[in-house]
Amino acid sequence: MKTLKSKYLLPLFLVVQILILQIISSFPKTVEYYYSNGFYPVVAQFSRASFSWFPFSIGDCIYFILIALLIKWFWDQRKTWRTSWKNNSLQLLSFFSLFYFLFHVLWALNYYRQPLYEKMGIKKEYTNDDLLDFTKKLIIKTNDIHQLITKNDDSKVVFPYTQESTFTKTLQGYAELSSHYDYFTFKKLSTKKSLLSLPLSYMGFSGYLNPFTNEAQVNYLIPMYGFPTTVNHEMAHQMGYASESECNFIGFLASINNKDLYFKYSGYSFALSYCLSSIRGQDELLYKTLLRDIHPGILKNFQESRDYRKKYQTPIQNGFHSFYDNFLKANQQKDGMDSYSKFVDLMINYYRTGSL
Repeated sequence: MKTLKSKYLLPLFLVVQILILQIISSFPKTVEYYYSNGFYPVVAQFSRASFSWFPFSIGDCIYFILIALLIKWFWDQRKTWRTSWKNNSLQLLSFFSLFYFLFHVLWALNYYRQPLYEKMGIKKEYTNDDLLDFTKKLIIKTNDIHQLITKNDDSKVVFPYTQESTFTKTLQGYAELSSHYDYFTFKKLSTKKSLLSLPLSYMGFSGYLNPFTNEAQVNYLIPMYGFPTTVNHEMAHQMGYASESECNFIGFLASINNKDLYFKYSGYSFALSYCLSSIRGQDELLYKTLLRDIHPGILKNFQESRDYRKKYQTPIQNGFHSFYDNFLKANQQKDGMDSYSKFVDLMINYYRTGSL
């Protein structure tokens, strides 16, 4: 009887966890105070201190091992699914319950924290005229940075640093940003080139945070001109910001606050591409008109990104995007994959009273 009851313990605990999260979602300021600014930073610092000195991604290795063990388990149970379907299902639910618990305790409770726009006092609404005005300012700024780097409107930016040195250089941008907002202070670098970069490319992702080791995993195959902003995005996740739109915004700010021109270019061109995409979705003719004001060299960098995406485009990518879209919606991001572009709201309103 004791053995029978123990089989139900973890599956029942999964139900309890889901119910608790439903309650927690109504108290974002409590989560912000006790978890995001209390318990989580301690756990994150410990994880980064423990795994940062490894030259490769421990988190990726853990995933390899887990996948191998799951495949082995399915193979070993292949003949018992009809006769022992109940016990097999309970074992799977037990595994998922433990995974779900660690996922939330070690990082994912940040999905329920206070929204960044409230914390920074930023509005979310903007008009099409606001978007157009901001995009025009971005074009001027990105052109200026591009000119300072290339001295030639027609040349694309060629990133001069290694990926390893880029990881270290990102700290300068966060140091400058934290002088204005102390809650963007970043400590203990633990950023790695993902061992899963090729699968990530086919899945359509530039990186991810491993919540169990707090390592920022970056896809080393992406175009280098945008590499710094991607790294900064994943570092924002490490600081406990779960929203993709917020991490895009923080990654943008950390990039343009860096004194290095290549980092600034990465941030401004990243923001410009999102604004142009938003305008294109509303007015194709206006989008094409705006392109005429952008340096040809910048457009060549944008083409570099399109070529990269096209190279790894497969029907499988749509499946992964659909899965992640539903995952985000289930974790407090109602816009799903579209939430990445929602950082345009934050940028426009952040710069209403200031200059780029």
